[in-house]
Amino acid sequence: MEFSSKLLGKAVNEMSQLPGIGKRTALRLVLHLLQQPKEYTTQLSSALVQMREGIKFCKSCYNISDVDVCEICANPHRNEEIICVVEDVRDVMAIENTSSFKGLYHVLGGKISPMDGIGPHDLYIEPLVDKVKKGSVKELIFALSSTMEGDTTNFYIYKQIQKYNIITSTISRGISVGDELEYADEVTLGRSIVNRIPFESSLKQ
Repeated sequence: MEFSSKLLGKAVNEMSQLPGIGKRTALRLVLHLLQQPKEYTTQLSSALVQMREGIKFCKSCYNISDVDVCEICANPHRNEEIICVVEDVRDVMAIENTSSFKGLYHVLGGKISPMDGIGPHDLYIEPLVDKVKKGSVKELIFALSSTMEGDTTNFYIYKQIQKYNIITSTISRGISVGDELEYADEVTLGRSIVNRIPFESSLKQ
């Protein structure tokens, strides 16, 4: 794709690095920005810089936050005895949109994937096991996607905490095998949380 302006070309190339944004879509977005008042672009770029420099990860659950402890973990009305284990922050958002879960979360930061060079020590698994060791957690809900990597991660964590007196469950298979949580509709995802099954039962399926 040829551009009459090197500045335009550079902006399009940078925009096209975003997930799901091809060169044509990037060009359309950049041209849209050019048609807006300069203040609009300034506010957008400022918001992105502030987000990148100011955003934090919750010290307790590793969700994104503006402060050291996120609003969910700091909420005294949440059930601290139940922790929902998810892959990333998008899953927290998806589950929160269902309004079906009132416990806390633990964001792993990914899934075990030897093919991608991601092992257990590359994820926030050890802090999760430490929470279980302290004895205040009564149930872990595995809410990772139903993929080989998700199942491998679930099983690894299960083996790490198996000796402790804790309930382990997994979201019901209302979520199709291979699906990511963020793409599930709110009703299906909500029912999968409410109708969760014992993790041991999922191993027999």
